[in-house]
Amino acid sequence: MPLLAVGLTVTLAPALVTSTATAAPAAFPSARSPAGASPSAGKDALHRYAQQKPRWKRCEAAAPAEFQCATIKVPLDYRKPGGDRIDLAISRIRTTAPGKRHGVLLSNPGGPGGEGLYMPLSMAESLPASARQKYDLVGFDPRGVGRSSPVSCGMGPEEENWLRPYKEETFDDDVAWARTFADKCEEKAGDVLPHITTRNTARDMDLLRAVLGEKKISYVGYSYGTYLGAVYTQLFPRRADRFVLDSAVDPERAWRGMIQWWAEGAEPAFDRWTAWAAERSERYGLGDTPKKVEGTFWDLVAQAGEEPIDLDGQLVTGDDLRGGMRAAVFSPQSATEAFVELKKAADGKPVAPEKLKAFTGDEERGTEGEAVETPADNMSASFWAVVCGDNSAAWSRDPESYRRDAIADQGRYPLFGDFASSIKPCAFWDRSKERATEVNNKAESLVVQNEWDSQTPLPSGQALHTQLRRSRMVTVLGGEGHGVYPSGNPCADGPVNRYLLTGRLPAKDVTCRATAESNAKARQNQQEDVLPGSPLPDRAPDRF
Repeated sequence: MPLLAVGLTVTLAPALVTSTATAAPAAFPSARSPAGASPSAGKDALHRYAQQKPRWKRCEAAAPAEFQCATIKVPLDYRKPGGDRIDLAISRIRTTAPGKRHGVLLSNPGGPGGEGLYMPLSMAESLPASARQKYDLVGFDPRGVGRSSPVSCGMGPEEENWLRPYKEETFDDDVAWARTFADKCEEKAGDVLPHITTRNTARDMDLLRAVLGEKKISYVGYSYGTYLGAVYTQLFPRRADRFVLDSAVDPERAWRGMIQWWAEGAEPAFDRWTAWAAERSERYGLGDTPKKVEGTFWDLVAQAGEEPIDLDGQLVTGDDLRGGMRAAVFSPQSATEAFVELKKAADGKPVAPEKLKAFTGDEERGTEGEAVETPADNMSASFWAVVCGDNSAAWSRDPESYRRDAIADQGRYPLFGDFASSIKPCAFWDRSKERATEVNNKAESLVVQNEWDSQTPLPSGQALHTQLRRSRMVTVLGGEGHGVYPSGNPCADGPVNRYLLTGRLPAKDVTCRATAESNAKARQNQQEDVLPGSPLPDRAPDRF
């Protein structure tokens, strides 16, 4: 299969379009310099990056032959493109009908820190045949992730546990943990981590666009991937074609505010759950009014706080119950079934383990493909690089401010407020190299959102819709789970399919109703391990 080269007429958009950077990187040059021009060293270096020719090969013996992989180089620091380089692992599945080809469709599964190399395989299964013919499906592991020069802080599993409840007697230990985490990252990867940011990943996407010889890219991004897509539209508005942003992040709350939104969004979902369970009290026996169901829950939290529940050797504390219920209540049926099993376990009765994943911390992530030397803490290291480095101004440097916020939010949002607002490693992280991206543009994107989303609540999607002033939004009322497309619900899937096929947004915002089948699928996804390349984001409750 012939290699893709950069056409002479393809130009690279400026690496920085907005004025929000503290120090603008060198601009990408034109692929053809004007006669007599003398390009700067930075532009010349970026020009050479754009001229790379990927050496495509079959990704692995067990994968379909049409699924191809390659590696290109990108600058570690776009302000110094002649300096250090890092790898960007890329993949593709070419269109099934070259004569109908519209362009390339990139994708991102979420994270930050989620691997995207295998996304083309799942997108090939998810897209309708008519849309499949329109695109070469292109995947990539974002910089610092997976096969793209993976970063590590040398953390062990216990050190990676970051959603910690506030307790007066343990807060000093939590501060020490956060400081040590940041110090270890600085010691092990301090020269690289400051450049693992969303802005730089967006720049990598635009460099990939140029390497592939495309004037524009289309894109499907989930969860964190919506923020990455929004940043791309802000930096490269003329390069953004058809952008689907599913389960959206509010850029104005990146990133501390988005984590705090987990607590804010959990409270109405908890109330919805207590009402649902009360209506079915004869079946589940948790109480015949919402108040009684709520009391049953907090009684078990107190009981587990005194004597943890033994689930086949794994001890579940009252704090574990609060944290697990935060993720579970976005599906009332799943939450009720899980809670019934917990009560059985507390009484020493046999349980159904498959219903308890939200409470047991079973978050193993499968690895699709051949064994790769990826550090065990790569997802955590890359997660914090982005969450802290995108916008250090969002994070106080005063540990006592986190104590005050955790106490206040524990009162406001008793289920999860202290988890969300207590100390994080970002309190001790280096300052961001650039200011956070202000998203405010006229990109004609399509925002897609479930009403009941465990990670990016509905107001978050509505906020991004407002900031993308020419966007349209598909809202699935009653929709459960994190990630909408594809759901099997024609009302939700239809506008996305039509947009990807034709480029035309709906004439106005679309409001759908979830179906029993689409919510059942969301519950099933919630209970399964999610492999790299899933068309829906990783459902680990500590990631976007």
